[in-house]
Amino acid sequence: MDQFNNIGLIGRMGSVRVVETLRRLIAMLNAEDYHAVIEERTATLMSDHGLQVASRKLIGEICDLIIVVGGDGTLLAAARELAKANVPILGVNRGRLGFLTDITPEDLEERVLNVLRGDYVEEQRFLLDAHVRRNGEPIGFGTALNDIVLHPGRSMRMIGFDLHVEGQFVYSQRSDGLIVSTPTGSTAYSLSAGGPIMHPRLDAIVLVPMYPHTLSSRPIVVDGNSEIKIVIGEDNETYPRISCDGQLDITCAPGDSITIVKKPFKIRLIHPTNHNFYATCREKLGWASQISES
Repeated sequence: MDQFNNIGLIGRMGSVRVVETLRRLIAMLNAEDYHAVIEERTATLMSDHGLQVASRKLIGEICDLIIVVGGDGTLLAAARELAKANVPILGVNRGRLGFLTDITPEDLEERVLNVLRGDYVEEQRFLLDAHVRRNGEPIGFGTALNDIVLHPGRSMRMIGFDLHVEGQFVYSQRSDGLIVSTPTGSTAYSLSAGGPIMHPRLDAIVLVPMYPHTLSSRPIVVDGNSEIKIVIGEDNETYPRISCDGQLDITCAPGDSITIVKKPFKIRLIHPTNHNFYATCREKLGWASQISES
């Protein structure tokens, strides 16, 4: 187990509840003699924090653990920037669903202290990189922990594109787009589009068509190390976009290619020892609980 001494704090902007939780965390860390470092944007939420301030890049280099306070979107953004630092990340949920941020404010101090004392489980999640090229030249790049999505943007027109996996042609399709999802993202946008739920430990990628113009088009699960290439049809009248975790958009043109591959760095997610993926699904997705025997 890692020894956590320097604890980084990152919070979602614009939330009174996040500030309240950060104050509780800071008070607890100070009382337990941990060295807390607050990310520079998060520091603007509180003028009286009294902590060392560091940039998002530096905080990953100097801290042994990063605690992210917010929703899954906040953790997704932090994960993309911190993956290369190889620093473990612990999420405190002050958002909605909270598949990744699984500590609740109700048991904040107890759960976080248990983690700091070595009572936790760790799992690694892979990310995807998207390289957009025009006439062979790079024009855009993005990283995603959940999904990379080809979509029409503001246009209502379908997108025509070719899909290749590991250099092999899969199909030509006309649809509203394509979701390329990691197991982490399989409980997010991919699920809403009819994709399968994948256990986080799977080394696989799912390709989910969005409203395809054929009833026979279905999600495809491929090896996690596959190279996926999407080529935008030359006859498209619209300029579709590539979205990474819904937080970064790259505008594409007819003829552009998007190559998607696994990122060489993984993120390290920390959970309390009672973390259970299926229990999280039951709670967040409204699955039925076990029927008690009479």
